[in-house]
Amino acid sequence: MEISLRNQVAIVTGASSGIGSGIAKSLASAGAVVIINHSSERSLVEAQAVLKEITDAGGSGMTYQCDVSSEDEVVKMFRDVISAYQTVDILVNNAGIQKDAEFTKMTLDQWNAVIGVNLTGQFLCAREAIKEFLRRGIDPSRSIACGKIIHISSVHEIIPWAGHANYASSKGAVRMLMQTLAQEYGANKIRVNSICPGAIQTPINKGAWSTPEALDSLLKLIPYNRIGQPEDIGNMAAFLASDLADYISGTSIFIDGGMTTFESFSTGG
Repeated sequence: MEISLRNQVAIVTGASSGIGSGIAKSLASAGAVVIINHSSERSLVEAQAVLKEITDAGGSGMTYQCDVSSEDEVVKMFRDVISAYQTVDILVNNAGIQKDAEFTKMTLDQWNAVIGVNLTGQFLCAREAIKEFLRRGIDPSRSIACGKIIHISSVHEIIPWAGHANYASSKGAVRMLMQTLAQEYGANKIRVNSICPGAIQTPINKGAWSTPEALDSLLKLIPYNRIGQPEDIGNMAAFLASDLADYISGTSIFIDGGMTTFESFSTGG
């Protein structure tokens, strides 16, 4: 059983590092042309390194700088990608940030920054992707679906997280956004799903795994007793984007080593 994304164009937001880079590499290895979105000049070098790894392995794509919380920049990104590659087949809404604080000390700027990237950014990109899917229609030489959107959510779309009210709220809202889009555009053969990572070994959560003590504490929350890797998410993204997953839409898939079974209750709480 081969996962094939040949002849398809994928935009992966926040793809210069971490989970996004793992997703970009997995989609490219399945044959997709991958647009590696990054947010600023500071992340350009990382994005170029991801692209080089893809092209060295025989894949293709490009880097593209865009702040997904900016409507004008998102519209321009889709316009430029469509001009370069004729269309977009796959969107992976991965870009996300954290601005953590105790709730009573959380500033409006911290709240708005996280909601802006994690939720508004996913709305803007999904809107532009769906517009393009509907314009193009179904092309059987590309896929039996009209288009595929994968939202990267989190276990915190269902697990409350003290000290991270903005982040957890954004991910809970992503779940409703995903399900609403799947419901609204299912008849158009547009598939929309979420991947909900647990603890994945990336720079955004380095403090949770960078020392033996921190890692040991983290693993107490994970029944499978290992921390996840970006390729764990990338492999699922490639599957969900492929025609092998054609009857999967409107669902959240948790990749968390069992974290959502609440390991801390394994001995009775």
